[in-house]
Amino acid sequence: MRARLTSVHVLPSPNIWQWPELYAVENRAQDSTGEIWRALRADCDWAGSDVVDIGCGDGFHLPAFARDAASVTGVEPHPPLVERAKERTRSVENIRVLEGGAQRLPLPDGCADLVHARTAYFFGPGCEPGLIEADRVLRPGGALAVVDLDGAAPPYGSWLCEDVRGYDPVAVQRFFDEQGFSTRRIRTVWRFERREDLEAVLRIEFSAAVAARAIAETAGTEIPVGYRLHVRRKPTGLILPS
Repeated sequence: MRARLTSVHVLPSPNIWQWPELYAVENRAQDSTGEIWRALRADCDWAGSDVVDIGCGDGFHLPAFARDAASVTGVEPHPPLVERAKERTRSVENIRVLEGGAQRLPLPDGCADLVHARTAYFFGPGCEPGLIEADRVLRPGGALAVVDLDGAAPPYGSWLCEDVRGYDPVAVQRFFDEQGFSTRRIRTVWRFERREDLEAVLRIEFSAAVAARAIAETAGTEIPVGYRLHVRRKPTGLILPS
């Protein structure tokens, strides 16, 4: 979640950009109970649809969408991750990976039924350019689904709020409410095979002090983590002013 807007309007993700192999371990551990996928399916089923995954990283989630979607396009701004995603999905015919950012998607108007972003770019106030772009590429009736970490859900949310100065989960929720999104809160579990993997992941997600606190407060190889699924559908017809 630690990110800042750069002069070229790319939001770096220090965890996966700097430690892609370790982040792969984190990806495998996340949502071990499948709650996020079940919520996504319930709110915006993508079977037979054209899906765009913004900030797709090394393509971890693309094959899951591709099993049911007509097509899946991953968009990622960091060239090394683009190459990793292409290599991961090379044998899947209905997946392609493009280099680009959320504020300027390399896609034509009205080409997608679902635009998905998971803990990537859409962190509340300031992400309006990405919302505009998502609406542009969505067909009428299509959905933008944003999955973010729930800063109000301990223990992970407490560590997040301590580590990211100025991050206010209440203000973020208010932003999505005002932008016309519905919100579903999700509780899931990060489950690691080894204790040392859990500790290593916490060290790339948080500053040294907060990581030490998180490690001390976590027993075993599991962490309960809260997420929020924000969904907004593009109108299917002309909306007249009231």
